[in-house]
Amino acid sequence: MGGARVLYIDDDAGLCRLATRALQRLGYTVETAQSGPEGVAKAKAAAFDLIAVDHFMPGQDGLATLAELRAMPGLPPIVYVTGSEESRIAVAALKAGAVDYVVKSIGEDFFSLLDNAFAQALATRRLAEEKAAVDEDLRQSNARLETLLKEVNHRVANSLQLVSAFVHMQSSALPDPVAKAALQDTQRRIQAVAQVHRRLYTGDGVDAVAMDDYLAALIDELQETWSTPAAPRRLTLASEPIEMKTDRAVSLGVIVNELVSNACKYAYAPTAAGEVRIALVRDGDDRFVLRVEDDGCGIEAGASPKGTGLGTKVIRAMAQSLQGDLSYDPAHRGVCAVLSAAC
Repeated sequence: MGGARVLYIDDDAGLCRLATRALQRLGYTVETAQSGPEGVAKAKAAAFDLIAVDHFMPGQDGLATLAELRAMPGLPPIVYVTGSEESRIAVAALKAGAVDYVVKSIGEDFFSLLDNAFAQALATRRLAEEKAAVDEDLRQSNARLETLLKEVNHRVANSLQLVSAFVHMQSSALPDPVAKAALQDTQRRIQAVAQVHRRLYTGDGVDAVAMDDYLAALIDELQETWSTPAAPRRLTLASEPIEMKTDRAVSLGVIVNELVSNACKYAYAPTAAGEVRIALVRDGDDRFVLRVEDDGCGIEAGASPKGTGLGTKVIRAMAQSLQGDLSYDPAHRGVCAVLSAAC
């Protein structure tokens, strides 16, 4: 076996000599010990590729020796040797950490069986080491990819922030209030998307967004935008801890932005205070329900959308991308939009 180093522990001196000659002919380098304590000491003092432990030894039997060996770090595979064919001994040895067992007998058959057990133990260990190496390579590769994805999300968020700044500069330079308002709406939509990528590069995940944190940040931004001393708007959020993939988080964030903005603009009189409530809850294992509601003037049946109607089109498009059902609760005083979709 390519000079594999074997420690053979057996109290029978004659069998130790016989094992040394037989295993050396098979290509092993053999060291022997004639008691459990001696074997443990030699295992601690030198490196071995394999250890064979006899069961019946006076003072400290094979199971006790096996227990001491198992406490050592970096232990090689152990093959248990027993002169008894009682299955309970073999089972006890395997439970104690032996990789295999061989029933001792007189003749070459015993050493042939021992050689087979050694070969299988070495092959199993080699496969385990190769798997560990592959797992480590995969872990490192995943870590590199996660770092790369975080950097990509960082750059996307920065780029969107730059676009938002350009839009803000353009809107500030326009004298037309309608055009100015349209660009401000566009800026808020860009910010809703940028928030997703900020969450991705600052959070633990790289492809999923914690919606409770994301919506909380988005609602804070909308509160700052829409609530003024002259027209206070109180935005409240109740969100369960739901994670969504990036594209779905973007769609939902845009929907929340549009529904909340519409409520802040149209539900209450310009000089009146008002509240908008946002709730995101699970609906079973793989679905969610979003509710955005106000206590304002409501929507008359059949009435055309206020403003340009672009926000309504954006909401429908985003709901369609989620394969969700968007409806309005007719019994609610004010407006209550309900979206149901898969996570």
